[in-house]
Amino acid sequence: MIEAVRDGDVAVVTLRRPERRNALDIEHCDALRAAVADAYDDGVRSIVITGEGTSFCAGADLTGVYGEEFRSSLYAALAAVRDTPVPVVAAVNGPAIGAGTQLAIACDLRVAAETAVFGVPTARNGLAVDVWTIRRLTELCGGAVARSVMIGCDIVPAADARTSGLSDRDGGFDVALAWAHELATLAPLTLAYNKLVLNTPDADPQDERLRAAFDACWASSDIEEARKARAEKRVPVFRGR
Repeated sequence: MIEAVRDGDVAVVTLRRPERRNALDIEHCDALRAAVADAYDDGVRSIVITGEGTSFCAGADLTGVYGEEFRSSLYAALAAVRDTPVPVVAAVNGPAIGAGTQLAIACDLRVAAETAVFGVPTARNGLAVDVWTIRRLTELCGGAVARSVMIGCDIVPAADARTSGLSDRDGGFDVALAWAHELATLAPLTLAYNKLVLNTPDADPQDERLRAAFDACWASSDIEEARKARAEKRVPVFRGR
């Protein structure tokens, strides 16, 4: 199952299938997509995604990975994580293999425990991931590491993930949750705009979505709130409007 629990302004989404090391099948991909969408609709300001037990996500459940329906469900779930306007933090509590690495890199930020490892061993089983996955991996950790993962089928341990940029901070779930709570205090419209730009690097700067998101930041009452907070020497309370 996929469990979603609200912790103040943060939603914690947990893959709870430890008997399969949190491997994803169609049901769990659909539930993950729905959990992220529901959390945003509920007004949370950030999301943490993690796995129950000793694994973050062991990848796709190979008992049902070979059909088009699974691929559609998987990529819909990854797109939901990537495209939701609020920041998403992956608390990578253990191995993130195949679709597990895809899920981790679909998140905006990654906190990796000592037991975390990353890998996309598609060349060992004849499968393939989409172009976005390979390019996102390259963007995060560089061409050398991406090639070692995608062509050499190397597994990247937590320490190397931190050095290469594949993970952003070291630590367990508590570190990820604390970071998510910090993100939840920041200006929502600015975060949404920044995320949109980062996730569409090839978009024309005059793209209507980018311009609208940019203009929304400058037209927001949050700018005035920030000015007042500075004058009053207090922390601003942003509303996202």
